[in-house]
Amino acid sequence: MVTVLDESIHLVRIDNNNKHKGSIMKSDQILMIVGLLAAIGATLAPDAMAYWGLALLLIGLVSGFMGDALDQGARVAMMVAAVTLPAIANGLDTIPGVGAQLNGIIDNMALVIGGVVIWNFILVVKDGVMPAGD
Repeated sequence: MVTVLDESIHLVRIDNNNKHKGSIMKSDQILMIVGLLAAIGATLAPDAMAYWGLALLLIGLVSGFMGDALDQGARVAMMVAAVTLPAIANGLDTIPGVGAQLNGIIDNMALVIGGVVIWNFILVVKDGVMPAGD
């Protein structure tokens, strides 16, 4: 589809599900979805794999590596989320039936977020050690 606006031509991608879609998912967004699915799997089937925690942390590290460099405010928000989410999730245990599973999913997502925070910490340390020109 071609749209003419102010004598310039803009190409717009047409998608069957979304008539006016302008962006594609980034790799870090896809990895966060994979992390969420792995967190759900680790909660609902903990005996299926012995190394769920390591897998979740690696997904977070790869997501931090593949994602855009976070500014200072976003890094602080990720650190606060990684620390406070498990504490907040503990309150969900009081919900009958699904509270323990919700708590487990959020605790496991905190591992993924922790991986992103660790990778950003590595980047900050590298930037502090390396010369400014590199």
